[in-house]
Order: sequence, then C-alpha cells, then structure tokens
Amino acid sequence: MPEDIEVSRSNTVRFPGISPRAYEHPVDRGALATLRAVPGFAQVVKTISGFYSERGERLMALASAIRVGPTQYPELDRLRHECAETLDISPVPNVFVERNPAVNAMAIGMDEPFIVITTGALEVMDTESLRFVIGHEMGHVLSGHAVYRTILIRLISLQMSMSWTPVSALGMRAIIAALREWFRKAELSCDRAGLLCSQDPAAVLRAQILVAGGIDPAQVDIPAFLQQAQEYASVDDIRDSYLKLRYVEGMSHPLAVVRAAQLQKWAASEEYRAILAGDYPRRDDDTPTSTWSDDIKSAAKSYKDSWSESTDPLTKVFSDVGEAVSGAANKVWSKFGNNGGNGNGGSAEQPPASS
Repeated sequence: MPEDIEVSRSNTVRFPGISPRAYEHPVDRGALATLRAVPGFAQVVKTISGFYSERGERLMALASAIRVGPTQYPELDRLRHECAETLDISPVPNVFVERNPAVNAMAIGMDEPFIVITTGALEVMDTESLRFVIGHEMGHVLSGHAVYRTILIRLISLQMSMSWTPVSALGMRAIIAALREWFRKAELSCDRAGLLCSQDPAAVLRAQILVAGGIDPAQVDIPAFLQQAQEYASVDDIRDSYLKLRYVEGMSHPLAVVRAAQLQKWAASEEYRAILAGDYPRRDDDTPTSTWSDDIKSAAKSYKDSWSESTDPLTKVFSDVGEAVSGAANKVWSKFGNNGGNGNGGSAEQPPASS
C-alpha cells in the first residue's frame, strides 16, 4: 500500500487471495455469462471502450469531488485501506466524496476503477455501516463489475443522444436492459462482499434500513422490517406478480427490503461461516474458461431453488411450465434420441430397421 497507514483491525478475519467466486451470487455469474452471449455485446464493449477516455472521468472526479486521503476524510481513508486489506485488493482504489443528497455509492472505471460515495450516505451512516458500503464497492472492483457498470452508464448517456435513430435506439435498449438485469444480480454479490468486510450483520442491516428509507434505525423494528420482504414474496394475486415484474424491469438495483432479507439469509448460512473459517476459493486457483456453461448451470439451479421456495403465483406458473417443458423434452429425447437414429418414432427398446 502506498500510504503509511495502520489498517489492521483486531478480531477481524482477513481473506488473503480470495477469489470473487467466494462471494458472488450464482445468479450474478449466470446473468453475466448470458449478457456476454447477447448478440453484439462484445462489439459494443469494444466500441464504447474506444469512444471514451477513462482519464477524463478520473480528472472530472478529481476536479469536482473530494479525494479521500490521510488529511481529507481520514476516517474514510482508514476504512478504504481496511476493506482493501480484508479482500486483499491491491492497489487500493481511490475513493471520492461527491455532493449529492441521495444515499449512494458506486465503483466506476475500466482500467483503474475508483469509488464515489455521496455526502448523503456520509450524513446518515455510522462508521460500521460505511465499512459495509465501501466493502460493497470493493467487491465490485474485485469482481470486475466496474467495467460493465461503466459501460452501462456510458450506454445510457449514448442512448439519450441517439434516441432520434429508432434502429440504433432499439438495439441499444436491448443491451441496456440486459445490463440492468445483470447489475441487479451483481448488487446481491457485492452485498456479500460488504458483509465480509464488515463481519457485523447488524451493522449491515442498519445500512440497508437507511437505504430503504430509514432515518434513525433505532425507530425501525427489525422483525417487522424483514417481514415486509416475506409479505412481498408471498403475494397470492397474479396481478401483483405482473406489477412486480413491470416495476423491477427498469431498475438498476434490487429492491431494498428484499435485498436486505437476502443478505441476512446468507449471513446465517454455512457458506458464510465457511469463508470466515478460511475455507474459500483462491484467485491463484481460478482457471480462465472459454465458455460459461458452469455459471449458467449454477444460475439455473439458483433460480430453480428460489422458484420452488416462492409462493408467488406467477413464479409458480413459470416454475410449473419450466418443469413441464423439461419433462416433455426428456421424454422426447428418450423416445427419439436414443433409438439408434431410425427416425420411425418407435420406442428406444425397438431394434432399428435393417438396412
């Protein structure tokens, strides 16, 4: 680390060489794999990367926000280094504070990602909640999410300037929709990274209550707050299911109450406890692959598990249809795919016709 600063915390577990796969939500990896397969996506990434200068973005942050350091927001600087040390990230990403009343933070940049946190977040969050927020953004950096987040921001800006060309706008709209769907899942992953940095589920929940609309977490009843997520998931009217799909489609982040409940569920899981005990995948063991079939399979399993647990009527319809299609496909395959290729529609037990 370039600065001479004490960052170690007592009673805190650090994760040397941790792979982002340790905390990434399976649906995040699957959605990103699907995104990469969207026709034209690779070309869009290449083109957008060439259109913009990341140096310009960093210069704008340097000129319009406050760069965190030993003499500027020193407490944030300490948290920055501590989170980077916990997740073993080097070099330590820069953090900028921008004037904005919204409670928000983001990681942007492609070659040298940096983190921006708003004054709105600083005004309402305590130190441990801010540790979660910075750890969340460090998770984006470690996972490489900042690259795609930056592309999403640039595409939205470009879409607005090209709205007069219907064909271009429609093509870009499809890729932006795919990026938003992926990014909602990526947020779930990085909530987990933030928890690994905080290692305090109660502090994390306070931060998420503030994001959801709390002013003073002490005035919010935790069981009642989490009950909201359960009620949201258990609607029994298909019209409500349709409305959920309609409103979520254009969002860049998952719903605040629902994501809080999901993270608390992970905090109570064996997977989280195993990571704290040192049982997690290392970056040195990661092997690059040319396909994303394993990621897609993992995402499919995660979706299937969530569908089977859901009481949402529309989700149950999708699940039932998916099971029916899958079952029918298996029957067709066993009937026609394993009969020696005779094409006569006979059962697999029938001998093929003689030539």
